[in-house]
Amino acid sequence: MTIATTQAKKPRVTERKFRGVTMPTAGHKVIRKVKREGHEPSIHGTKLWRSSFLIMDYLHKHPPESVSNVLDAGCGWGITGIWCARKFGASVVSLDADPAVFPYLNAVAELNKVTTTPMVQRFEKLKKSQLAAFDLLVAADVCFWDELVKPVSKLIDRAIDAGVGQIVIADPERPTFHEMAEKVINRHGGDLIHWGLKGKLKATGALLVINNQ
Repeated sequence: MTIATTQAKKPRVTERKFRGVTMPTAGHKVIRKVKREGHEPSIHGTKLWRSSFLIMDYLHKHPPESVSNVLDAGCGWGITGIWCARKFGASVVSLDADPAVFPYLNAVAELNKVTTTPMVQRFEKLKKSQLAAFDLLVAADVCFWDELVKPVSKLIDRAIDAGVGQIVIADPERPTFHEMAEKVINRHGGDLIHWGLKGKLKATGALLVINNQ
């Protein structure tokens, strides 16, 4: 006689916690709701990218002395800026060229009980006078194509000229990111730091960190 046994299915993970923020997956009910409403990002704003976690971990361990106004450039779902709003109580502008990412960002922000200011803009259109309002610029996974090397490096040039106090850019170490970082460091100095996370939430990559005090 054979006795059939069944194993209980593990519940699907729909969110993770890291450094004090809640990060939903694509299966989370708030994200599924946004998808049902028909919002379809077109420039890779389809999930939370792990390079954001590297910035959050770095700034947690090396917090700026003072940060009031943050620009999250190429924000996607916006978790880096959302974390800055929670961690530092900062006023955050979340910038992306794709307006379809902002319903996702708003859902993530609402989960974390903060708000950020959305801004639809391409890097090359962002003026030095606009950048002068910020003391911290963060960006994750923004240099994934060859044609992005110049716009990202020029954005950093303008941010430095505008007096942005600190710039932190993260990437899983694509060749295009290293090309951009080398150009920027040759012009302005800065550090290229290999960074990794262990434990339940794993991520590896590099950070371009420029202190412009």
